[in-house]
Amino acid sequence: MIEITANPALTGFTASKILWVQNNEPAVYEKCRHILLPKDYIRYKLTGEFATEVSDASGMQLLDVPKRGWSDEVLEKLGIDKALLGTVYESIEPTGTVHRAASEVTGLPVGAVVVGGAGDNAAAAVGTGTVVDGFAFVTIGTSGVVYAHTDKPVIDPRGRVHTFCCAVPGAWHVMGVTQAAGLSLKWFRDNFCQAEIETAKGMGIDPYELITAETARIPIGAERLIYLPYLMGERTPHLDPDCRGMFFGLSALHTRPHMLRAVMEGVSFSLNDCMNILRSMGVAPDALVACGGGGKSAFWRQMMADIMGARIKTIVASEGAALGVGILAAVGTGLYGSVPEACKTILPESSSVQPNAADAAKYAEVYKMYTALYPAVKDMYKALAAM
Repeated sequence: MIEITANPALTGFTASKILWVQNNEPAVYEKCRHILLPKDYIRYKLTGEFATEVSDASGMQLLDVPKRGWSDEVLEKLGIDKALLGTVYESIEPTGTVHRAASEVTGLPVGAVVVGGAGDNAAAAVGTGTVVDGFAFVTIGTSGVVYAHTDKPVIDPRGRVHTFCCAVPGAWHVMGVTQAAGLSLKWFRDNFCQAEIETAKGMGIDPYELITAETARIPIGAERLIYLPYLMGERTPHLDPDCRGMFFGLSALHTRPHMLRAVMEGVSFSLNDCMNILRSMGVAPDALVACGGGGKSAFWRQMMADIMGARIKTIVASEGAALGVGILAAVGTGLYGSVPEACKTILPESSSVQPNAADAAKYAEVYKMYTALYPAVKDMYKALAAM
């Protein structure tokens, strides 16, 4: 399965959902005529074409990711009729045009070209210029993502990270995902930072500005307090639905700002877990674009640069995935010759931070302890889940 689809069998992928419907709602499955991803259903409503593209289809676990086409072997063994699936295109290829009925509903002109498009992270990659080897982006949204471009299909045989076709024809991406990145800080803020929320409201500023200011006063390592950000289980690197969050090392000297610092460091360490797996696979970006809500924090960007040992940069545009699919449409309709050419023209760099060697050494000591904690309590997580 990993050799063909570049990923282990996961419940969140489309193949597993299809099998669930087959097994639990067979009458519904019998009525099925087409299987489309959400954006591809919108494509169908606009154009009348049943189609998808390689980046989003990579997450269906029905695609031969190295060969960039449906896998007859997987479809046969899962009992899924290939005729149910749409034609697979590259992300920049025209897939149809807007028909008159759709034009009347949407206001889009009849004959407007609809290109392949992309899945969310593949689109964000284009919107951040992560379209050539050596480039990556890191996202701190609800979840966390470390995404690196590669010109060849590099697959982790242990399935710890995802390899998908990317939106650049003939290229791929490797992606590590953590479940509770920005979610960890939001969870802590919502439950324990009412004073900051009220103060920020009175000042007309974002509560995270006050939280960051408090956190910055605490030394690296939060005076021997470590946070594991497994509020929702974890994907990379553990692929463990039973693991849970933890503060390790709490003592009477610790305050709320200590815990906030530990949360931000723990999330950054989890993203560094993703980065280290990519590096072990020979995908070694030397610069990352910071995206998502957490990426707006200069303090957090510096922390990630120190922990990951890489330059962290931002770009002027903040639209991310929406801008990315706009660029794909521009290439697909001939405004630019290639995705890299378009990104180079449209996406100037805004600012960047370099790792601080002294701070990086301090973080490395804490990270060593962080990586030892999950193996030490792994069996206890299983016992806890069984209670």
